[in-house]
Amino acid sequence: MKREFDARKKLYTLCILTDDTPGVLSQVARLFSRKGYNIESIVTGESDRPHTARLTISIVGDELMIDQIAAQCRKLICVQAVKILDEGTSIRREVALIKVRATDRNARDEVIQMANIFRANIIDVSRETLTVAIFGDRDKISALIDMLDGFGILEITKTGTIAIERGRSTIYDDNKLKEEYNYGKNVL
Repeated sequence: MKREFDARKKLYTLCILTDDTPGVLSQVARLFSRKGYNIESIVTGESDRPHTARLTISIVGDELMIDQIAAQCRKLICVQAVKILDEGTSIRREVALIKVRATDRNARDEVIQMANIFRANIIDVSRETLTVAIFGDRDKISALIDMLDGFGILEITKTGTIAIERGRSTIYDDNKLKEEYNYGKNVL
């Protein structure tokens, strides 16, 4: 299930803080669409600040492209902060639920052993299936899926990537001063 990318392009993660208002996700997604950029994954949810949402967007591109789209995002009125996360200094995780065929005791035991090896959890059991939940990086999830494929995967659902910087760095660092940043937005 690994995707092959152009050698000049790589997977970038863009974190965006926005006002938590209706239509914000659509507005940000339209910006990517207008520029012709394909979003690999997008996750949105609450942030640590009231009335503020955090979007985590994974996109394949080159450095120039990601810098341009980040600059365009910063211009949106609803956007408060934008940060491009570096792969080496950030933590990226996904969640996957995998429903696997396990019609006999031996198959169930093997699936449970594999889940334990990958530190995954069995979250549902029926006479003919097991559902495995795994939290981890993209490679870990892909490896478990590859291992379970021989049993017969009935269904998979995955979240997009969530990410945060390691150490003391935050999305609030390296952004313009609030007054300078919001000047153009408040003059409208």
